[in-house]
Amino acid sequence: MPIRMKKFLSRYWKIGLTILFGVAVFLFWRYRYPFALTYQEQFQLFLFDSDYFAMRMAEPGGLARYIGEFLTQFYNGVTIGALILAVVMMLIQRLTWRVMSCNSMFYPLSFIPVLMLWYAMGDESVLLTYAVALIMALAAVLLIQKCGQTWKWLIIVVLMPVLYWLIGPMALLVALCMATWQMVVVALIIVVACIFMSAHLLPYPLLRLVLGIGYYRIPVTLPYILMAIPVVIWLLQWLFDLRFVRELKASRPILAGMLAVVAVGGLMIVPRGFDFRKYELIEYDYLVRVSDWNGIIAKAEQKMPDLPMSVSATNLALAMTNQLGERAFDFYQRGLQGMLPKFERNFATTQLTGEIYFHLGLVNTAQRFAFEAMEAIPNYNKSARVVKRLAETNLINGQYKVAEKYLRMLEKTIFYRPWAQRTLAMLGDEKAINAHPLYGTLRQYRLQEDFLFSNRELDKICGQLFMHCHQNQVAAQYLLMAPLLDRDVPRFMQYAQYVQSQIQYNPRSCQEAIAFAFMQQRQQPPQGVVSPMVLQRINDFMRIYSSGGKDAVGLKQFRNTVWYYLIGGE
Repeated sequence: MPIRMKKFLSRYWKIGLTILFGVAVFLFWRYRYPFALTYQEQFQLFLFDSDYFAMRMAEPGGLARYIGEFLTQFYNGVTIGALILAVVMMLIQRLTWRVMSCNSMFYPLSFIPVLMLWYAMGDESVLLTYAVALIMALAAVLLIQKCGQTWKWLIIVVLMPVLYWLIGPMALLVALCMATWQMVVVALIIVVACIFMSAHLLPYPLLRLVLGIGYYRIPVTLPYILMAIPVVIWLLQWLFDLRFVRELKASRPILAGMLAVVAVGGLMIVPRGFDFRKYELIEYDYLVRVSDWNGIIAKAEQKMPDLPMSVSATNLALAMTNQLGERAFDFYQRGLQGMLPKFERNFATTQLTGEIYFHLGLVNTAQRFAFEAMEAIPNYNKSARVVKRLAETNLINGQYKVAEKYLRMLEKTIFYRPWAQRTLAMLGDEKAINAHPLYGTLRQYRLQEDFLFSNRELDKICGQLFMHCHQNQVAAQYLLMAPLLDRDVPRFMQYAQYVQSQIQYNPRSCQEAIAFAFMQQRQQPPQGVVSPMVLQRINDFMRIYSSGGKDAVGLKQFRNTVWYYLIGGE
């Protein structure tokens, strides 16, 4: 290797490692979990106005939270969001290294805190506020280290309360990293006093102030690993303040060993923080949000959905592409919960259920679920996604003053502003709304009168929707599928007779169910209602089934049929 190249590597290898780490972070979030970024963005409504800024600054850690939410809004563009996270994590690593103030041999150890943070971010409730507060705390430590003794005491007495108000309890890290134990004690006393005073003056419980208002989405809770990160940084600083450690000579084998251990440890541990099943549901929710119906079907084809949320998203996608009657039993079904998940006071499931009601044409029910979803956000934030849906439902219902209120809010955002301005121009323009491909269609689908119903009466409400508008193919598909998933063939036959008297709709699942119903009566279905291929297959099915019941050899070749589902096959 040329001498010039060796000098270059020996001088810049540390920043090279940091950049390589940043690239890994970017690729991870951009291509492995991009939908997780948009999931975070929809839990807030960042507004560009003085009232929003004042509201955030009126709480301890308000500046860190304001900056964190400002950056989180850019997660709407996943490439920008992944880049932001990469820069944030590189900053934390480099600042940790500067705080450590040790020789280059120990550079790999500066990645430990940020790898811990990366692992912790597998918990979708970890907010960017925590990372911003950590960056500000590390920067404050470095600034204090450069000050003289007198200035350090002045900073402790005067600026520590201000720092606490700006970044919250992360100021404890700054206190721990003071130069002398006397300074550490005084700084800790000041920060703890600020926390107790805040609990006395502000409407927050003491535990929430101790753990940080905006660090974690669920109040009065903070994962242990987030508590451990500042402690690890302090221990690293303390370790490299020891004289014998500072005097250790650089050793390439030791450097290579530490680098290998940190790299392998990160590769093994970080992915374990991300629950595959949880993020699978988050991806389904994202695909429903952007109406990527073909993307949902492709995902379901790649890996069979089996949870109520993923199954219902798949069924909605099939219905929106008019394939539910043909392909529903190509996928695992969970009864009526696979059509409409059971109501839970949870943002994700409530929002998905609201999406199903919205596309069925139950606009008022979708609006109620949107309210429920926003109220279910644990840290009491507003949601840009929900506010947009509330604007849409009120626009469809002709409640233009209410719709305008929500649209004016979205006008104060970056990513929703263009849509809000386009939609504001439609207010009161009945012709434009009726011509809109979504809003105009839902105006035709929606029922004109409200009434109470149970989610266990999905077939009845879909029957009302279909009778109101025979063009509502989503309602027609759900109407016929509901009794089949409930294994109620007589009820299906009643609905099928009515639907087929109004529109031409006889997909594979309907033919199979009709053939099954007539087979139970030892009769042949009317000519032309069931295709010869379906008749041949049901004869083969019944022959194999009669030889050994639902466990008969060869019966699983019919797993994608109504018959196999009706007999309780798994």
